[in-house]
Amino acid sequence: MSDLEDDETPQLSAHALAALQEFYAEQKQQIDPGKDDKYNIGIIEENWQLSQFWYSQETALRLAQEAIAAVGEGGRIACVSTPSVYQKLREMCREDFSVYIFEYDKRFAMYGEEFIFYDYNNPLDLPKRIAAHSFDIVIADPPYLSEECLRKTSETIKYLTQGKILLCTGAIMEEQAAELLGVKMCTFIPKHTRNLANEFRCYVNYDSGLDCLI
Repeated sequence: MSDLEDDETPQLSAHALAALQEFYAEQKQQIDPGKDDKYNIGIIEENWQLSQFWYSQETALRLAQEAIAAVGEGGRIACVSTPSVYQKLREMCREDFSVYIFEYDKRFAMYGEEFIFYDYNNPLDLPKRIAAHSFDIVIADPPYLSEECLRKTSETIKYLTQGKILLCTGAIMEEQAAELLGVKMCTFIPKHTRNLANEFRCYVNYDSGLDCLI
C-alpha cells in the first residue's frame, strides 16, 4: 500500500522544478540583492501608484554620462526622483564624483547614507547635512505632470544646485519649465522601459551634450 501511495504522489517535472527554483532565487534577490546587483535598474520594481517609470538602460547611461561630463572630477550630483540615473552612476563603480538620491520611496534606503528621503510636497524639508547650493548639477524628474508638482520640485532644484539643471519631464511642460527654471528643450529624447502615453523630453540650462546626436 505504501509503495502505491508513493507512486501516486505528484512529482514536479525537471522543468517545473527549475522554474520554481528560479522564482525563489528572484524573490531572495529582491529582498537581499548581492553587492554586484544592488544597482541594477529594476532591482526595485516600479510602483505605479507612486508614478514610477524607470528609464531604459540606454537613457539612464546617457543621462549618467551627461552628469559626469557636466560636473567634472570631484563633482557632486543630486538625483531628484531619478533613481535609474543614480543606479547607473553607481553601477559605473567610479570614485571621482559623489552622488545622492532624493526619493520618497523608502525602498531606496538600501543605498545607505546616499539616500535622502524626499517629498515634493515639502520641497525644502531636507536634512541639515544637505547644504544649499551644494551640488554641481541636479537631475530631476518630477513624478507628476502637473504645474504644482513641477513648481514645488523646482524649489528643491534651485535650493540644491550651484547652477546646472537637467530636468526630465513631459513635452507639455516645456513652457512652465522655461518659466520656473530657465531651461530649454534638448534634442535627446529619453526612453523608458515601458511605453508611456505622454512624450518625455530633457531640458537644461547649460551647453549640454544632450543636444549632440550620437
